[in-house]
Amino acid sequence: MERAGSSAKSLFPRGPSFSLEDFSSKDFTVRDFIDDLANTAVPANRRSGPAQVQFDPKPLIRTFENALAQLAELSEDLQERESELTSQVRRAEVSHNQTLDTLGRKLDQSIEAFETLNISLNNPGTEVTSESARDTAGGNAAVQIGERLEELDRKRRRARDAGFLIRCWQELSETGQLTSLEDIQKQGNADSKVRCAVISRQLMRISRRLDPISWGQTNGLRNGSSGTAALAPKGHNTREILEKFSETLEQDLLKQFNNSYRRQNFDDMLECTKVLHDFNGGASVIAAFVNQHQFFIDRDQLVNDEVTADSSAWEAIADPDSESPGVEPSLQSLVDEVKIVMQEESFIIKRAFPYYETVLAKFIQRVFQQSIQQRLEAVLEKADSISSLAFLRTLHSSRSYINSLIEDLKSHGLTEHPEPCSAQISQTLDQQLEELFVPYLVGNSYIGREKKNLEELYSSLLLKFTIYHSRRKKPTGHPKAMMLRIAGLKDDQSKNEIEVSEQDGVLSMEYAKRMIRWLAESVRRALELGSASETPKDVSILLNLLLKSMGQVYVETALEAALDQAVSQENSRVEPDMTYLPLIRPAVTITNVMDRFISTVLIRLAESNTTVRRNMEAQKRTGIESIEAKTNNVMKSTVTVVSNWVTKSLNGQKKLDFRPRDGELDSLQTATCLAICTFLSRFQVNATGGLMATQDLSKYVSTLKSWSLTKQVETGVEVLTEVGSLFIVGPEALREKSRNLTSAPAGAVGRKLAKADFKAFVQKRDDSSSVGIQSVLAGL
Repeated sequence: MERAGSSAKSLFPRGPSFSLEDFSSKDFTVRDFIDDLANTAVPANRRSGPAQVQFDPKPLIRTFENALAQLAELSEDLQERESELTSQVRRAEVSHNQTLDTLGRKLDQSIEAFETLNISLNNPGTEVTSESARDTAGGNAAVQIGERLEELDRKRRRARDAGFLIRCWQELSETGQLTSLEDIQKQGNADSKVRCAVISRQLMRISRRLDPISWGQTNGLRNGSSGTAALAPKGHNTREILEKFSETLEQDLLKQFNNSYRRQNFDDMLECTKVLHDFNGGASVIAAFVNQHQFFIDRDQLVNDEVTADSSAWEAIADPDSESPGVEPSLQSLVDEVKIVMQEESFIIKRAFPYYETVLAKFIQRVFQQSIQQRLEAVLEKADSISSLAFLRTLHSSRSYINSLIEDLKSHGLTEHPEPCSAQISQTLDQQLEELFVPYLVGNSYIGREKKNLEELYSSLLLKFTIYHSRRKKPTGHPKAMMLRIAGLKDDQSKNEIEVSEQDGVLSMEYAKRMIRWLAESVRRALELGSASETPKDVSILLNLLLKSMGQVYVETALEAALDQAVSQENSRVEPDMTYLPLIRPAVTITNVMDRFISTVLIRLAESNTTVRRNMEAQKRTGIESIEAKTNNVMKSTVTVVSNWVTKSLNGQKKLDFRPRDGELDSLQTATCLAICTFLSRFQVNATGGLMATQDLSKYVSTLKSWSLTKQVETGVEVLTEVGSLFIVGPEALREKSRNLTSAPAGAVGRKLAKADFKAFVQKRDDSSSVGIQSVLAGL
């Protein structure tokens, strides 16, 4: 507030002066205004001091009289300005109406002229001198007139819409009502609602420019500020009124859209979606279309339904020796229904939405993230409660089936049918598949489950084997019944009650095949469920498990047991028990099978990662060498057992055995020879053993030759050398030796070996079942 100074002295000071700007300030209040006037009226020398003079009202009266006079002048100025603005508005309305009338008359004249021209052109009685030229000229003129008329009609409609828009704004700003617009809305047809939406959107833009106070854009005010300054000049908040009307109109359009959807009126749906897109990007109509879809309403009622409780199906999926029954029936039914619904609704989406790809993407997300995901989680939770294998098989079959759905939808094309899906929709489908299964496949969670499953299966299969050798714990995990069935046990048996036999402690080729088959199934799942970059690490983990379970726990444990039995008999006083020797063959066979599987499957799958592959090769080499070392130790100890027992038996040979008395001869062989031969007949000879047998026979021959033998006996001794070579030569050499055999009965003494003796000796070789040896024996 400014105070006017005085150039001349006066008896009383002049009152303050002010203008309209003083009342337009955002800080203006009536209380402060009165206080300033009162302070101005009291002289400064009377405002303070220890003693106050008697109150004099005259200065206050003069000051307020002066203020009232100035306020009256300002009021008159405002009245004049308002009158002037009102006159301008009226003149503008009159001018606008005159313009509309003029345009209307011109349009009517143009229409009459067009009709007259059209009649003249189509009059058959008109004389034509140059028919083709007149037709061409008349046609061009008609086209030009038609274009001009269309342009005039567009201008007329624009002028009419502009006039209606101005009238609606005047109603809104002066009365706070939208009567004209509401009248159009009440007509109820689709065109009227669309027109209301367009006009309300235009009014919203006008409000933002002409009524910034309602939008909180004047003098720092924000929407919702107290005081009349936050409202339009007439006291109406145009923004709130328009927003309320728009909300009502939007709900009306959504209702119309739903009704049109039920009637399959795609054109009306398209008009609604176009208008609603301008309101909020189409979010409301998309939500209405997706959320209120009958598919979701029906499926929401089935969310809490239990997963199929077919015990036989779950038993089959938890049995590692049976084929997986496939995807769970309720999930399969849902996926099949999704395929049909997606194809049908994509046709509607394409015709009802101008931005149909966005709507289709939202619909896909809702289908996968709500319906399929909820059912998948329920199915996997049920499978996990059965066993680790049931979970993995269910996870694999579910992903395969849903992936087939994705590929079918891509090839169908959906909104692009019959062409394939667009890149955007294909990416959306792939993303939904990934998001469904990423919680189960992220990091090492998946391969960790595969490892846990195989550990449970292997420990169950080898339960009796491990109890026989080391009394290991019972298998953990579920289902307990399935694990005990694999182990061949009853449910009510505890660890200490489990009866085991020697047969439970020997190696079984059938067990090895089952272990390899289970591992191969895990590898196949890992290739389909895991990523290619993680495959080398995954197969490396499975390799470690195989070497530990089959190599160490199974094969090496059996070899260690055999070695302990052999070592314990190296200095035996009784004839050694060689029943442990037959397990050497299955140990070697199982090791060869394991070695080939590792080399041809696991290591080849790790070729993309050189570091991992080399590490796997080193692990395999170490594991195989450990088994070979234990096998060699068993054979070495066995040779020692045999040698020691034969030596002990020969030490018991009596000198008088070869000088029997007449009548005391019960057999042509001594008891020592019979005992040694009987013992050796139980012994299968491998390549190394064959070499040792050859050397022993050579020693026997050289010893016997040192005696004074008859020629006939010496000839028989020479045959022993031929017998020793039968254990070390290959199939081709055996075939050559077989050509020199005689047909004499077994045991006959002569220069040549009999066929029966040849066959008996060769069958003692540990490789006698091979193709090469069998072909030689078959040719005898």
